[in-house]
Amino acid sequence: MEISFDKMKKLIAEKLEVDEAKVVPSASFRQDLGADSLDTYELVYAIEEEFGISLPDEKVGEFETIQDVLDFLKTQ
Repeated sequence: MEISFDKMKKLIAEKLEVDEAKVVPSASFRQDLGADSLDTYELVYAIEEEFGISLPDEKVGEFETIQDVLDFLKTQ
Protein backbone atom coordinates (compact mmCIF):
# COMPACT_ATOMS: atom_id res chain seq x y z
CA MET A 1 0.00 0.00 0.00
CA GLU A 2 1.19 3.47 -0.83
CA ILE A 3 1.73 5.52 2.31
CA SER A 4 0.84 9.06 1.39
CA PHE A 5 2.23 11.94 3.40
CA ASP A 6 -1.01 13.88 2.87
CA LYS A 7 -3.08 11.10 4.38
CA MET A 8 -0.68 10.78 7.31
CA LYS A 9 -0.63 14.57 7.73
CA LYS A 10 -4.41 14.70 8.17
CA LEU A 11 -4.32 11.80 10.62
CA ILE A 12 -1.54 13.37 12.71
CA ALA A 13 -3.20 16.80 12.75
CA GLU A 14 -6.49 15.23 13.82
CA LYS A 15 -5.04 12.95 16.52
CA LEU A 16 -2.68 15.54 18.02
CA GLU A 17 -5.15 18.40 17.53
CA VAL A 18 -2.63 20.62 15.76
CA ASP A 19 -2.83 22.80 12.66
CA GLU A 20 -2.01 20.81 9.51
CA ALA A 21 0.48 23.55 8.59
CA LYS A 22 2.65 22.40 11.52
CA VAL A 23 2.68 18.81 10.25
CA VAL A 24 5.76 18.68 8.03
CA PRO A 25 8.17 15.76 7.54
CA SER A 26 10.86 17.39 9.71
CA ALA A 27 8.44 18.09 12.59
CA SER A 28 9.35 16.48 15.89
CA PHE A 29 6.41 14.77 17.55
CA ARG A 30 7.43 16.02 20.99
CA GLN A 31 9.07 19.43 20.42
CA ASP A 32 7.11 20.72 17.42
CA LEU A 33 3.75 19.01 17.83
CA GLY A 34 3.58 18.76 21.63
CA ALA A 35 2.95 15.01 21.75
CA ASP A 36 3.69 13.12 24.95
CA SER A 37 4.43 9.39 25.03
CA LEU A 38 0.75 8.46 25.33
CA ASP A 39 -0.10 10.68 22.34
CA THR A 40 2.66 8.99 20.37
CA TYR A 41 1.37 5.48 21.06
CA GLU A 42 -2.21 6.51 20.26
CA LEU A 43 -0.96 7.99 17.01
CA VAL A 44 0.96 4.83 16.15
CA TYR A 45 -2.20 2.78 16.75
CA ALA A 46 -4.16 5.14 14.47
CA ILE A 47 -1.49 4.84 11.75
CA GLU A 48 -1.57 1.04 12.05
CA GLU A 49 -5.36 1.04 11.71
CA GLU A 50 -5.43 3.54 8.84
CA PHE A 51 -2.77 1.86 6.73
CA GLY A 52 -3.33 -1.76 7.78
CA ILE A 53 0.24 -2.22 8.99
CA SER A 54 1.98 -3.12 12.22
CA LEU A 55 4.76 -1.08 13.78
CA PRO A 56 7.05 -2.93 16.21
CA ASP A 57 6.99 -1.45 19.71
CA GLU A 58 10.78 -1.25 19.87
CA LYS A 59 10.82 0.94 16.73
CA VAL A 60 8.07 3.27 17.94
CA GLY A 61 10.32 4.71 20.64
CA GLU A 62 12.89 5.60 17.98
CA PHE A 63 10.52 7.78 15.95
CA GLU A 64 11.45 11.41 16.61
CA THR A 65 10.04 13.03 13.48
CA ILE A 66 7.31 12.37 10.95
CA GLN A 67 10.04 11.62 8.40
CA ASP A 68 11.33 8.82 10.67
CA VAL A 69 7.93 7.14 10.46
CA LEU A 70 7.65 7.68 6.70
CA ASP A 71 11.14 6.26 6.12
CA PHE A 72 10.36 3.19 8.21
CA LEU A 73 7.04 2.60 6.45
CA LYS A 74 8.69 2.78 3.03
CA THR A 75 10.97 -0.11 4.01
CA GLN A 76 8.04 -2.34 4.94
